[in-house]
Amino acid sequence: MASVLSESAYLRPGVTTSVKIVVLGAFGVGKTTYVASVSEIAPLATEERMTRAGELVDDLGGMEGKTTTTVAMDFGRLTIASDIVLYLFGAPGQARFAWQMSGLLEGALGGLVLVDTRTPQRLEASFDSIGRLEEAGVPYAVAVNVFDDAPHYDVAVLREALDLEPTTPLVLCDARQRASAKDALISLVTHLLSRSRMESVTR
Repeated sequence: MASVLSESAYLRPGVTTSVKIVVLGAFGVGKTTYVASVSEIAPLATEERMTRAGELVDDLGGMEGKTTTTVAMDFGRLTIASDIVLYLFGAPGQARFAWQMSGLLEGALGGLVLVDTRTPQRLEASFDSIGRLEEAGVPYAVAVNVFDDAPHYDVAVLREALDLEPTTPLVLCDARQRASAKDALISLVTHLLSRSRMESVTR
């Protein structure tokens, strides 16, 4: 079986640090697409077809064409330096799966919140993910997933609308493009490293 696995299925020699990152965001914001785009291994996805029962409890406003949804989590891996590997856990966005969140956040060193700006309601839906990370004390970055039909806002306007701290990274990304998705993770890891250095200095 090992012979059919690509080299990227194995950790590179020299990797000494692994970091758990949780990718959060509202229902339909593109988390599954994001993890699949950036992962260097075949991602694990737990997408199932939307059912009539699910449509009755999940808000499909602006996403009437959506046919699948994550019911557990997405999982991927990305090596960002010769010695650092990220393990990515994509969280389901529906409120009915909120009970899984504490388990997914356990041991996470950082979070990446995907945001959808297609409507004010979609933007506001990201507050729950941001609040969960802040409540858990997990540092995070925000990545605005630039949908083709989304209006364009100045970064300063988005930062104010999301009520972000000045030090919280806010970037624009296309979840479908690996380079763009990877840049968002790099901004998060840079933020985590800077926080770690500041905490060391103040001790």
